[in-house]
Amino acid sequence: MAKEIWRAGNMLYPLPAVMVSCARPGEKPNIITVAWTGTVCSAPAMVSISVKPERYSYEIIRETGEFVINLTTERLARATDFCGVRSGRDVDKFEAMHLTAGAAVHVGAPVIEESPVNIECRVTQRLELGSHHMFLAEVLGVDVDGAYLDERGRFDMNRAGMMVYSHGEYFGLGKKLGTFGYSVRRRKKS
Repeated sequence: MAKEIWRAGNMLYPLPAVMVSCARPGEKPNIITVAWTGTVCSAPAMVSISVKPERYSYEIIRETGEFVINLTTERLARATDFCGVRSGRDVDKFEAMHLTAGAAVHVGAPVIEESPVNIECRVTQRLELGSHHMFLAEVLGVDVDGAYLDERGRFDMNRAGMMVYSHGEYFGLGKKLGTFGYSVRRRKKS
């Protein structure tokens, strides 16, 4: 069957569905669910998130220059969806979803304690791109839940039950297919 040609659009799926926490000093913290996120650079460690300017969290992040990317799990699926469709102007998302706002080490924005990984970020640049504005940010620190450390002290993200977003749907990650470099690794002789 021949492929159809569609109009230009974003079909890069699956993506991590993350909850981004932010806060102005003296105000209640907020959470926005973001799927337009990714790694930008490894040295220095940098990430990006893209947010519509009309979103409540946009102004908070623009003003404070800080946010925390909180990775999501299958157990956090309902909260992840809720935080993406309800506005922090109208509801306290931490309270509504029974999430715990913990103190971050490097930024004023809180971490979500129920998340297995919290990535503390400081904005270095804001790019106005169209429907979304991209915040480029330096990673200042990563908080990991010790419950997911293996016997060698490495973080075993696969045990955390990570979740992804694909074209309007949430999925748990499936079985492991290989490890980085497995296609070219030499097999040990028996």
